[in-house]
Amino acid sequence: MSSAVQGLLSILDLERLEVNLFRGQSPQSRWQRVYGGQVIGQALVAACRTVENRNPHSLHAYFILPGDPKTPIIYNVERVRDGRSYSTRRVLAIQHGAPIFALSASFHIEEEGSFDHQFGMPDVPPPEDLAPDSDVNGRWRDSMPETMRSYFEMDRPIEMRPVEFERYLGQKQPEGRFNVWIKTTGPLPDDPIVHRCVLAYATDMTLLDAAMVPHGRTLFDGSIQAASLDHALWFHRPFRADDWLLYAHDSPSAQRGRGFSRGSIYTRDGTLVASVAQEGVVRDVRPPDDVPQK
Repeated sequence: MSSAVQGLLSILDLERLEVNLFRGQSPQSRWQRVYGGQVIGQALVAACRTVENRNPHSLHAYFILPGDPKTPIIYNVERVRDGRSYSTRRVLAIQHGAPIFALSASFHIEEEGSFDHQFGMPDVPPPEDLAPDSDVNGRWRDSMPETMRSYFEMDRPIEMRPVEFERYLGQKQPEGRFNVWIKTTGPLPDDPIVHRCVLAYATDMTLLDAAMVPHGRTLFDGSIQAASLDHALWFHRPFRADDWLLYAHDSPSAQRGRGFSRGSIYTRDGTLVASVAQEGVVRDVRPPDDVPQK
């Protein structure tokens, strides 16, 4: 198992403080705020640890304040309901005495359904035909912004192989459509809840960037102010996050300083396993005295 994957599993392994109270840590990196996917994944872990024999099938969350990576995050779980087929949990993430994130999650027993359909997977090259991180750094290094170069040089738990890499270099994509293959850089335990929490962590990595792609911009551009406002995720079918998954993005709308993005996540064989949606702040950086507060 790679050290980065071990680190990811470590930050998702919350400390139980009380029956419904958990504490999570952040990796000590150079980031000035906690990565949003980390809080999503940790909050989902907290919710899962209060539910037995049911897997999460959906979550809806709001980012309230930026997280401080130097301070532990407290997750307070409310057991809203346990019904015959579904359970509902609410999770509040707290730092410095204030809420920074709120999540609602729903859990479902395994049952057979009478109806089964899905959208088809985009026709894209397989991950083996795309450049790994090492080749990306070699081929595109001189063309990439410094922030993007640093990102691809990091030891990361999630490997990404973009299909339309030129979008990072200013190429516009209609309707914000782009695709990236993702998987962990090492094997994961077999527990399906681990795979769902890891995917929840990964879905925040590239989603908001879809709102910039129609404009030939990217969130690696230092002239853009961006922050996730909310996040919604639905799990449809079983999958493994340590196998390649295609993350297909689009952005139906951007307006009034906000961008809206969607994602569909497929296994290699074209099975739709999850759907995701997010709205976030996307605006050009303004002088300090002219910046609206989130």
